Parts: sequence; C-alpha cells; structure tokens
Amino acid sequence: MKKPIIGITLDSEEHGNYSKFPWYAIRNNYLHSIEKFGGIPFPLLHTQKNIKNIYSLLDGLIITGGNFDIDPNIYGKKPIGSRIIKNNRTSFEISIFKMFLKSSKPILGICGGEQLLNVACGGTLIQDIKRKNRESLEHEQKNPRDETSHTVNVIKNTYLSKIIKKNKIMVNSAHHQAIDKLGKNLIINGLANDKIIESIEHISHRWCLGVQWHPEFLITNDDKKIIKSFIKASIY
Repeated sequence: MKKPIIGITLDSEEHGNYSKFPWYAIRNNYLHSIEKFGGIPFPLLHTQKNIKNIYSLLDGLIITGGNFDIDPNIYGKKPIGSRIIKNNRTSFEISIFKMFLKSSKPILGICGGEQLLNVACGGTLIQDIKRKNRESLEHEQKNPRDETSHTVNVIKNTYLSKIIKKNKIMVNSAHHQAIDKLGKNLIINGLANDKIIESIEHISHRWCLGVQWHPEFLITNDDKKIIKSFIKASIY
C-alpha cells in the first residue's frame, strides 16, 4: 500500500541567527510523528506559483504553528496585542487550505494552524488572551513543551470525541491568541476550563480538525490517536 504524502507547512524567518539569508524552519517532531504512523512528510515552501501542482502531490495537509500571529486586518480587526506578522506565509496557508477544503483530503491545524483554519473560514481571533482576561489559564505554559499543563473538556458527539473516546484530556499549551468568533461551518469540540476554545472541526468536511495544543509531541495516547486518525484518513 502506498504511504500517504503529508504536506506540512514551514515557518519562515528573515536573515540572522541560523543564516545570513531568509530561511525556513520546522521542529523535527512534526515530521517524525507523521513518519511514525505511516505517512511521508512533505515540507511546503510558501509559494503561489506552483500551488496547484503541490496540492496534486499531497494526500493530507498539516498547518503548523510558529512564532508569529495572523494579521488582524485579514479578519477585519485593528491590531490589539498581535505580535510578529508573516503575511506571505499566511497567504499561502489560506490558499492551500481552501484547496483542501474543496476536496475530501484530510486537514489538521495545529496551534496557530487551528487559528488559520478559523480565519480562513471567516472567523476572528482573540489577539491576546491575558489582555482580555487576566484570570485565564497560563496558555503559554512555564513548564517544558513536552509536558502537559492543563485540561481540555471534549464535547460529546463530535468527531474529536469519536477519535479520543474521552470527556477530558490533558494537553500542552504554547499560545497567547485563541479563537473568538467561529468561522463558517466550524463547531467547537474542545474547551479549556477558562472557556478558551481549544479545538474545532468542520461539519462539511470528512476530516478537518484544528487543535490549539501540539499533538506532534506525542505526550499522551490521545495525541497519538489524533495523528493516527489523520494519517489513516489520508490513505485512499
């Protein structure tokens, strides 16, 4: 059986530190978690020129997080707490996401990737959680990212609940923004105890999930179930 080719978006940085020239970056556990469960990771450069050809090669799409925020102007808001903006990356991710959304190929948005799914579907974001609610949980956890830090309450009768088969799970957390207004055809399937939206799914697509945590660390069996389900859905 042919192993599925999984497109996975890269972060981008300007010159400095690693290179004197602009460069792409990705944590290796994003790639190795795909390979571990039977997929072949295919890192995606940010280009509109060959996007149709790239799309045709892929069996599934993972939109990753990174050290940046989506430009608030894209979802009709003024900047209030947003940090680094990377419009070239965001433009590419919105374009390829919309191509996948028209297909039956599975889509997984991770952390900032979940926020991208929401914005691409017409939703908005909380630009800084602590600015909105000082009593919120520490969504930028102090302990290492390969440990869990807080609970997510999984909504019954959602696709996520069918994958995980639990009402509560523990997750890691590395974000200062979150979903505010939901995009079209998206529903909430996971909430933190402070009511921050932790995960979403698309009701008109066969497999389209967004999670605010990082399952690619494979900390828990629940993380493994998400990646396994995604890879299985990518096999035709």
